[in-house]
Amino acid sequence: MDPTRTPAEGASGADAHTYRMPLPRLTLTPDVSHGPLDGARWPRCDTLELELPSLVGSLEPEPGVALRVSVDPAGWPDAPHTVMAPGRVIAVEPAGPGSDARVITLDCGTVGRWVLLVVPPEEPAGTAARLLAAADPENPLTAARMLTLAWGCPQAVQALGEGRPVGATGETE
Repeated sequence: MDPTRTPAEGASGADAHTYRMPLPRLTLTPDVSHGPLDGARWPRCDTLELELPSLVGSLEPEPGVALRVSVDPAGWPDAPHTVMAPGRVIAVEPAGPGSDARVITLDCGTVGRWVLLVVPPEEPAGTAARLLAAADPENPLTAARMLTLAWGCPQAVQALGEGRPVGATGETE
C-alpha cells in the first residue's frame, strides 16, 4: 500500500486487513452435567473484555437475554463490572466464597448455565487439548485438581480425556 494513502482511500481487497475475534476454544457437555464442570475453554488471553463476547456468542443466547458471568475475584483481580458485546451487555460479578480461580460461570437465562474450567492461555496445545477433553460430566474432579494433575501428572489428564478412571492422587486405575 502506498504510504501516502490512508487504508480507506485506496486499499484494494488484497491490501485490506480486517481483524475479527476468533471463536473461543471451547468444549461443552452435551447434556446436563453431573460433575463439578460443564466444559472447558482455552482462551487466547486472560482479558475478559476480549474473550467474553466471542464466548457468549458461541452459546447463542437470544437477543435480550440477561447475561451474567461470575469469576473469582482473586483469579481475575482486574475483572470489569460489565463487558460490551455486539447487541448486549454482559454483567460480570464476583463469585462467592470458596470459588475456584480457574472457573468461570456463565448464566444465560433461559439458554442455560455453564461452569467452565478456564485453561490458562499459555498452556501448551497438547496439555490444553487434554484438559478440554477431560472437562466431562462424568469427571468428578474440580478445575483446580485437573490443573494440578495437568502440571504434575500429565498421564492422569490424558486418562481422563480418554474416559479412563483416575484416583484422587492422580494414579490411573
